[in-house]
Parts: sequence; C-alpha cells; structure tokens
Amino acid sequence: MAVRFGIDLGGTKTEIAAIAPDGTELLRRRVPTPDGYRAILTTIAGLVAGAEAEFGPVPGIGIGTPGSIGPETGLMRNSNTTCLNGRALDRDLAEALGRPVRIANDADCFALAEAQAGAGRGRRTVFGVILGTGVGGGIVHEGRLLSGPNAITGEWGHTPLPQPTAEERPGPLCYCGRRGCVETWLSGPGLARDHARATGETLTAKEIAARAQTDPAAAASLARHRDRLARALAVVVNVLDPDAIVLGGGVSNLVGLAETLPDAMRPHVFSDSFSTPILRHVLGDSAGAIGAAWLWPAA
Repeated sequence: MAVRFGIDLGGTKTEIAAIAPDGTELLRRRVPTPDGYRAILTTIAGLVAGAEAEFGPVPGIGIGTPGSIGPETGLMRNSNTTCLNGRALDRDLAEALGRPVRIANDADCFALAEAQAGAGRGRRTVFGVILGTGVGGGIVHEGRLLSGPNAITGEWGHTPLPQPTAEERPGPLCYCGRRGCVETWLSGPGLARDHARATGETLTAKEIAARAQTDPAAAASLARHRDRLARALAVVVNVLDPDAIVLGGGVSNLVGLAETLPDAMRPHVFSDSFSTPILRHVLGDSAGAIGAAWLWPAA
C-alpha cells in the first residue's frame, strides 16, 4: 500500500504518522524530543526506520516544526526548539534519512491536516489557527498549502491587534521585538497576563476558564479575549474570505469560544452578511504529523 510519512518535531515530543492514500491514519508513534541537534536527527531517523519496517520505503518525508526556513539563508529561524535555529535542517535531515524532505511550519501542517482530513475537509479555502503557547496560522487552498516568497504565509500571530483601545496601546512586548502582536493577547500566556493585569491574580488560561461560570472577573477576561480574537479574525476574513476557519491549540477548547465568535466578528467584517463557519479542530494534537505527511505525494 502506498503511504505518506509525516513527522511532527515538537519541543517536548516527536511524532510520526503514516497516512494511506485516502487519508486513513495507519500508524501514529511518538517519543520524547531529545536535547541537542544531532540527537534530534537520530531520533527522527529511528522513527522513519521503524515505520518503513512496517510499510516499506517512501521517496520523501514531510516534517512539521516550529519556525521556518529562511528563503535567503536556507537556515531555520524562529523555532522555540532553539537548537534548530541557524541550522540547515532540511539538508541535514535529507542526509540522515537518505532522501529528500519537505519542511513546513507546525501551524501550516495543522491547517493542511484539518483541510485534508479534519474539520475543514471539503472546503475550498481554509484558514487554520493555532491558539496555544503561541499563535500562528496557515492557509490551504484547494488542498494545497500556500507559501509565499518570504515563507511567512499565515503568520497572523505577528500582526498588530486591530482597532486597539487606549488601554490596549502600545500592547505587551512580543519576543519578535514588536509590541501588541496578536500572539501577545490571544495565546494562553497572553490571556493569563491580561487577567493578571486586570485583577492582580495569577492564573493559567485553563484556570481562568474553569472559574468563569462563577467568577465575574474571570468571565470578563474571557470576554476581552473573545473580543480581541474576533477583531483579529475579522481582518483575515476581510483579506482572505476563507470558506472556513478552523481553531486549534489548547485555547481553542475554551467552552463556547467557537460558537460565540461569529456574532462577535460580524460587526468587524466588511460585508452586509457573514456566514463563514468557525470550527473546532477534530484531529487533536496529532494534526501536525498528519499535515506533515500531506506535504509529500504518496509513494
């Protein structure tokens, strides 16, 4: 049977998925991500060898990872697995595996997985959103992941929060060096920081959500988060007008978030109607490996 292999190289776990031509998941195996660049290459090679022992060889491997390859340098950049930065990851993996690899940002892989086999399946244009420790996005059109000349397509998390109020200016400092990036407001840590600023109370995003039913301050923090997310996603709709928006990452699981976003977005969308569905992911934390598998044609 012809299969695709995909690797999700994360900060804490590295996972391989084997996908049948019809999208059926045949194998999913994960191991802890080791410390050190060479150890990561060895771990990936071991996962591929194990999968090939079951399904036979494939001509190429898809890899999803935080960060991206700079088009001018050919080196990894902006990865929170910092030992990857400044490395020729694609070339080194190709050498270690003895075949070509295709590398994409983990948010791109999430979007591709959900468009091909998840919540966005059958939709012409899908914008996939990661709301977790960081914030990112990816765009899939007619089953193809879009990538621009700067390799930053979908980097929605590092756009400014739209229509900031006086209280939201200049915004929190982002690791990218700018202030007020969408990521600084809408990530899990961003939600926690906003709640702490408003209340003086230090809680995680999950704890804020758990208290929201009985604690007005926690409910207000979630309402501010939803309003900011609505403004930020409305800009995506005004520019891209996707057929669906799929939410992923831990923050996407906030109760009622996907259901209440359309009404919150509607005043900010430049149209007399707004019908874009806001969908919650269905593939869970394996979407990265599944999406990476779709980066390469079936054998």
